[in-house]
Amino acid sequence: MIPEVTTEKVLFCSSVLNLAEMVGMRPDLSKLKKIIYFHENQLIYPVREIKKRDIQYSYNQITSSLTADVILFNSHFNRNTFLDNLKSVLKMIPDFSPKNLRLILEKKSSVLYFPIHFPVLPFNTHLYDSAKSDILTIVWPHRWEFDKGPDDFFEVMFRLKKENIPFKLLILGECFNEIPKVIIEAKTILKEELIHSGYLKEKEDYFEALSKSHVAVSTSKHEFFGVAMLEAVYCGCFPLVPNDLVYPEIYPASCLYTDVKSLYAKLKSYCANPKQAIDDRNNLNMDICQYSAERLVPKFLKILS
Repeated sequence: MIPEVTTEKVLFCSSVLNLAEMVGMRPDLSKLKKIIYFHENQLIYPVREIKKRDIQYSYNQITSSLTADVILFNSHFNRNTFLDNLKSVLKMIPDFSPKNLRLILEKKSSVLYFPIHFPVLPFNTHLYDSAKSDILTIVWPHRWEFDKGPDDFFEVMFRLKKENIPFKLLILGECFNEIPKVIIEAKTILKEELIHSGYLKEKEDYFEALSKSHVAVSTSKHEFFGVAMLEAVYCGCFPLVPNDLVYPEIYPASCLYTDVKSLYAKLKSYCANPKQAIDDRNNLNMDICQYSAERLVPKFLKILS
């Protein structure tokens, strides 16, 4: 329940909120400066089945953007894919829509990365060799959902196992619904390699697990920013990410792979020489602190003022 507006001047909301509908029910909110933050957009959300997708959520985000005074996106990829796909969604709607919609939304939109509260690490992230084992430790720090691409990831893990290539593995992240079948299989097939499987409740334990890993892997099919991978990099992992989605915007070319075959080749190479992963992380040309809350919160406060 939103209380009656008194001295408030700003309404800040997520893109999951139907802002247009809320302002329609509460017209007193219209006088506030309305800022909407897109951590994702539904205009390019992947589907599990081959069928025409319900566009209601996409339509809600478009009308919410029209209602907002300021639109913020957490990456250029997010902003571009939203603006580029406006027409494809509106074609499915028979009602009138403004022809200059993109221009209207483009003028009041900008990019502001999500502020991450990085941990205070008990070691120098540029000299963390001593925390690593001699066997390559791989971490997959993602939600256990289909859009994070677990099938692709474990296809590579199973192949490394089949070829008797030594490695250790951590499967982190939460499972909100049904556990993907491939992860259930992995717990049996990779039982000798698996150090930990499941959500770590304490952040300190989570960051410690990352700090003891060599390589963090993403196989996501749907990603607009990726907090987990940036946390892993901050804690000392070398990132291997798809050459797709938001990743080329954030990561250097040395971190990008093209397909499952390419990911397998990179991991196989690191398994043979774990120290190379450490050296590559130490030499990673990436300003990770630009995504920190310390740098970004003042920018948010300026917009909110």
